Amino acid sequence: MSMDCALLLSWMGGKFCVPGTYLNIWLILCLFPRACVSNPSKPNFLLILADDLGIGDLGCYGNDTIRTPNIDGLAKDGVRLTQHIAAAAVCTPSRAAFLTGRYPIRSGMASSTERQVLFWNGASGGLPPNETTFARILHQQGYSTALVGKWHMGVNCKTRHDHCHHPLNHGFDHFYGMAFTLLNECQGSDDPELAKSLQDTYWFYTQMIILAVFTLVVGKLTNLFPVKWKIIICLAICGLLHFISWFSSYGFTKYWNCILMRNHDITEQPMNLQKTTSNMLKEAVAFIERNKHRPFLLFVSLLHVHTPLVTTEKFQGRSRHGLYGDNVEEMDWMVGRLLDVIDKENLKNTTFIYFASDHGGFLEAHRGNSQLGGWNGIYKGGKGMGGWEGGIRVPGIVRWPGVLPAGTVIDEPTSLMDIYPTVVQLAGGTVPQDRAMDGHTLLPLLQGTEQHSRHEFLFHYCGVFLHAVRWHQKHSGTVWKAHYATPVFQPEASGACFRRGICPCFGDGVIHHDPPLLFNLSQDPSEANPLSADTEPLFDTVVRRMRGAVEEHRKTLTPVPQQLSPYNNMWKPWLQPCCGTFPFCWCNENNKT
Repeated sequence: MSMDCALLLSWMGGKFCVPGTYLNIWLILCLFPRACVSNPSKPNFLLILADDLGIGDLGCYGNDTIRTPNIDGLAKDGVRLTQHIAAAAVCTPSRAAFLTGRYPIRSGMASSTERQVLFWNGASGGLPPNETTFARILHQQGYSTALVGKWHMGVNCKTRHDHCHHPLNHGFDHFYGMAFTLLNECQGSDDPELAKSLQDTYWFYTQMIILAVFTLVVGKLTNLFPVKWKIIICLAICGLLHFISWFSSYGFTKYWNCILMRNHDITEQPMNLQKTTSNMLKEAVAFIERNKHRPFLLFVSLLHVHTPLVTTEKFQGRSRHGLYGDNVEEMDWMVGRLLDVIDKENLKNTTFIYFASDHGGFLEAHRGNSQLGGWNGIYKGGKGMGGWEGGIRVPGIVRWPGVLPAGTVIDEPTSLMDIYPTVVQLAGGTVPQDRAMDGHTLLPLLQGTEQHSRHEFLFHYCGVFLHAVRWHQKHSGTVWKAHYATPVFQPEASGACFRRGICPCFGDGVIHHDPPLLFNLSQDPSEANPLSADTEPLFDTVVRRMRGAVEEHRKTLTPVPQQLSPYNNMWKPWLQPCCGTFPFCWCNENNKT
């Protein structure tokens, strides 16, 4: 019998006279656990997403050299998923899928160009307003919702203040963090990250447009060919934009992208990285304390462990793996602080906690001989590598004491997209019925009422290009994986694309396989031994079945605006968030009087 029921009976047995019939009714209700339960029907949600964390970086996933006691404790008290799969191997599309429960290609958040993620705060692309995030549904269910940390899914569409892609336009009541993502430029590094990949491209297009404008002007003035001045002027404006973008990449990136926001307001431009960790932690703790008496959803989207690996002095030099290991250990400390406040406020048994990474570790991240990216364990590949396991197999840990069995390990295919229907179901909401949904609720698996994943097929995209397919053959328990395209490693035996910086999704940077490379992940999770018709009797049957699944999947795709198109992913001055008078954009709320 719960404490509430006991108090009620005590009150009824006191000086107040209660008819026996009503007393019997209350007695019956209190004897049934569904009528009086200690846990609320709607749990709180604390969702923690790391950035670029490798599955092999945590102790509970086999690492014995980096200390992660808080995350390991979370796994010990909860459920650990060993085949937890991201919908993309880079940030923007993976996070879009996480928030919407849909493959990023469905929302236009998958790229057909070399730029697989959003490149500017001042770009017009982003998570479309018509997408329904789980935050929006929980807000409708009466939850207080907040995002603290990284967004990287756009800000504005047409004007500097329309905020059409902003978190507050996607169901979050409160936002504090980066609308973009960390870059080396944010730290003033001598090794620019964004600029290096942009300068040559912008300068090339600038030269081409200038040449075209010059040719058209000469042709117009000499009457060599008819052309309207409007066309020449439009082309000249495009050339000017490319020139400004090229010029901005030489120093202004820090001011355009390294920005902290509170709701719609910019609090730091550029941001002070030395205080970012403590500021975000304080913001998350304050939100929990403010909302401890009502249901809440807090999405803590960590900046750790993305380069440039901003690490406070307290944690520098503590690990055995240089700056990257230090950053992982600081991330674990941050998770511990969040768990502490949940315990302090007596919310442990009423809070559904989830920890994961948006994709695998960044193998190409290095400075000199120092490795600045994560370790993906036994799994091949990493960030940006399409369908290789190292880029998409991530940690997945869920804790809810008294509801989910502690110390459970689930070796079934699950997806980051599954959090959407899981959270919505627990909050009493309904998954949208007017669109294709790709996630499945995790509750039956987590509670042990079902033994097998509801995913039969998972499709692994690199941008808009399908690189691989996973088939969970339920009757046998076998998990097959077919690769239709894989990146060309540079150098060949390196297992990464060191010369390019990140692997491409198409063109001469990938190899197409027909028949596909087939692996039995149940026996060969590291994808070391591709099968053939000579070595696997079921080869033709499996390949044929998977191709049929691809055809059926493609029938469910509908054309949508491409949010990462060259135009939408180009810097536009009129969309640039700015806390001053553009282009004089700098401020710090701590310096305001």
